[in-house]
Amino acid sequence: MGRRLPKKGEQFSKIDAVKWFDKNYPKIKPGTVEMHVEVMSTNNGRIRKHHKSVYAGSGHDLFFKLGPNRFRLADPTKDPEPIYDIQQAREEQEEKSLHPQDEETIVEQLDDQTLDAASQFAYERDLQNFLVKDLERLETGLRLYREEDDDGLVGVEFVVGGRRIDILGVDAEDRLVVIELKVGNTYDRVAGQLARYMGWIKENFRPEKEVRGIIVANKISDDLRLACSMIENVNLVEYEINFNVRRIK
Repeated sequence: MGRRLPKKGEQFSKIDAVKWFDKNYPKIKPGTVEMHVEVMSTNNGRIRKHHKSVYAGSGHDLFFKLGPNRFRLADPTKDPEPIYDIQQAREEQEEKSLHPQDEETIVEQLDDQTLDAASQFAYERDLQNFLVKDLERLETGLRLYREEDDDGLVGVEFVVGGRRIDILGVDAEDRLVVIELKVGNTYDRVAGQLARYMGWIKENFRPEKEVRGIIVANKISDDLRLACSMIENVNLVEYEINFNVRRIK
C-alpha cells in the first residue's frame, strides 16, 4: 500500500499506514497511527475494550484484523458484527472455535509448560486490569496516559513499533512511564525489553518528554536487579497477592 489508500480487500500493515500518514498528515506521530489501526479493527476486542469512545456509530469501525500486523478494510457485508465489549469477543470466539464436546480433548493435549504459560498470561492480564484502575498503588500521582486530541486513546496495550507496552502512564511530574508487568520468572532480558520500549517512546512518540520505566513483578531476581542498576530512570516494584476468606455459614 505504502503511500496510497488501501483498496477493498487489499491487505496492509501498520507500517503502510504510518507511511501514508507521514506523507499526508506528518504531524500525527507513528505511535498514534499504529494505535488507531488496532482500535479501528472491528474484531480486535482485546484493544477496543479499553476505549469508551469506541461504540456503534462512533466512526471507529474501519478495519478488520487478519493476523499479527495484517489488516484490510472492514466489509460489513461479510465480516462479523463489530466488537465493542470484551465479553462479546469472548462469547463469539467460544461459539466459533470451542464446542462443548471438544473441551476435554483440548485440555488433555495441553502439556505442563503450555498450562503454565496460559496461567501466567491470565494472571498478567488480571494484574494489568487491576493496576489500570488505580495506578497510584504504584506511586502517588501516577495516572494512565490518555491522548489529548485523538479519540481518547489510552495507554493500555500501547503499540510501539509492532510490540505492545503493558501500561503507559504519566507521573506527577508529567513524565511518561513505561510499565512492564511480569508474573513469572523475571529474567534479566526484561531490562533490555523495557529499555527498548522507553527508547521507542522517546524517539518516535514524545521526543519532548522525559521517559521512565517501572517493572512490576511478584519477585525481582538478583539478575534483573543487577541489569537495571545500569539503566537510568528505572524502578523495580514487587507485588503480593493476599487471599482472605470469611465464613458466612
